[in-house]
Amino acid sequence: MGLLIGVGNTKPTFPYDYYYGIEWDSNVASSACTRIGRPELHVSLPIQSKMRRCVLRDNGTVAYYLHANDSTKRDTGAAAKLDGTDGQVMVEIPAHYRKFEVDGTKFRCFLSEHGLPGFHFVPLAYRSAYEAALDRTVSATPKLASVVNASAAFRGGNNNAGWDGTYRSLLGMPATNIHLTNFRAYARNRGNAGKNGAGWNCDVYEVQKTCWWLYAVEYANFNCQLAYNAAPTSEGYKQGGLSQGVTNMSDWSGYNGYNPMVPCGVTNPLGNKTGVVSYTYKKSDGTNGQTLNVPSYRGLENPFGHVWSWTDGCKCNIQSASAGGVSEFFVCTDPAKFQMNTYEGYEKRGELPRGSGYVKIMMIGEYGENMPTEIGGSSTTYFSDYFYTDITNNTGQRGVLFGGAASSGAAAGFACAHTDSAATAANAPVGSRLCFLPA
Repeated sequence: MGLLIGVGNTKPTFPYDYYYGIEWDSNVASSACTRIGRPELHVSLPIQSKMRRCVLRDNGTVAYYLHANDSTKRDTGAAAKLDGTDGQVMVEIPAHYRKFEVDGTKFRCFLSEHGLPGFHFVPLAYRSAYEAALDRTVSATPKLASVVNASAAFRGGNNNAGWDGTYRSLLGMPATNIHLTNFRAYARNRGNAGKNGAGWNCDVYEVQKTCWWLYAVEYANFNCQLAYNAAPTSEGYKQGGLSQGVTNMSDWSGYNGYNPMVPCGVTNPLGNKTGVVSYTYKKSDGTNGQTLNVPSYRGLENPFGHVWSWTDGCKCNIQSASAGGVSEFFVCTDPAKFQMNTYEGYEKRGELPRGSGYVKIMMIGEYGENMPTEIGGSSTTYFSDYFYTDITNNTGQRGVLFGGAASSGAAAGFACAHTDSAATAANAPVGSRLCFLPA
């Protein structure tokens, strides 16, 4: 039957026809979920299928969309400029609706293109196709970027010019060794377009969370490091995962001191498609090093692994045992109020575990928080991603890093979270992404 809304109606007569989602039980160790809702929607994936790469101007308008099968071209087939000349290479994430239910030990996530009863609106957003670079063309106002650009003005990592022309050159790499406050400032240097005059941001928790749920519903499995499988199931559903990604670098410290090692744009041949591209780096003697798996989820290159992502719009209050003995998680949805001084403008969404470990139960709540409330899983069970915290040495207000890094191994993943860092922390394996929130 067709999925049509009657003329003059704003809501479907039979909501079941218009949602798809997943269900899981916190008492069941498997990372696999049960698909619920309309089966046809799990095949067509109407929301996920609208994710696409584009080039976005600083005023928040789309200069052009990129070819579905080759990001080096425009959707017209003409050559695209990915170096920042025409704008930033972003993934458009369509507006949609989402709902969460908790029924004892059973949890459900529903997605819909329509405003069904009990569903909340998820606004249109743009997230960088690549891990963020930094445009230092104007030294006084560096700008966070999403580009394929190997010029010195966009040198990545810790901006070590001494490595140019060597096996560990940082040209063309994402930027790291920058703290959260500066990542935010560099994104805002793109101007005051977008939501509340603060649409340009580094990675944003609400957008990161949205991408994670879109992936989880599409694959009906929380273990994103399962082997990549391009073939659908007999029902036409997605199966497998995104591979281990760039998480198994054998000697990252010795190679380049934990700086990025995979240049932006490796997955351009995939276009908007999900897949994995092999990348082999060079060693100091000119021979080939490891071959790494660089994943892309519907245009989002390295959605986990490689370098950690500083994420704005969320923070933690990690109390010592003597100062309250709880770890609180806060969220802010107004980018104009993002800051790392107080909790003003932030809403408490729940309490975090007091120890590190693989996630067993997520916070979820009304808005689907992908931060844990209980650990006790493993790399192949429950949520399959690791949660890092330190209630002894890293207390007080702390930010959140997501995704894991090239040395994280099985601990990495879409929802791998690290809560040990203050906003002033800047490290070689920590970068971010670029986001734009329209008005």
